[in-house]
Amino acid sequence: MGLVALLLVVAGMWASWADAQHILLSKGREHGTLVVTGCSAEVCTGRFDPEGPAPVRADMSIERSVAVRSDGEYPVVVKPGSRELVRTGLGGGLHAWLPLGGSLLLAALVIGGGLRLPRLGWAAASLGGLLLVGTFFTV
Repeated sequence: MGLVALLLVVAGMWASWADAQHILLSKGREHGTLVVTGCSAEVCTGRFDPEGPAPVRADMSIERSVAVRSDGEYPVVVKPGSRELVRTGLGGGLHAWLPLGGSLLLAALVIGGGLRLPRLGWAAASLGGLLLVGTFFTV
């Protein structure tokens, strides 16, 4: 049961790290503001205005999610070597860690019920729940 709980939490961390690394380790990466002009089924595109002297670019995209709406303006960071953007700030940071919140809730059931560690299970559930609720209210 301990391995199952650990696997759930590690899988949540792994899924979250794909976007969270660009937010947490953003030093040296290109920052700016994205004004979303249109969205398709999977991505939203818009005008990227970088900080500093770099020119404005219109060919940048961001993954379509609840964190990005059409006609919105968001602080973003460019994924290195691509034309993809990741939303930064509190809302973007919490949204990036959303998979970890879900995995903590699932692992809490295994920890509390399967391992018979109810306090640790409640702590994991509380952390996961706070992450999900915080994301809901900031996005």
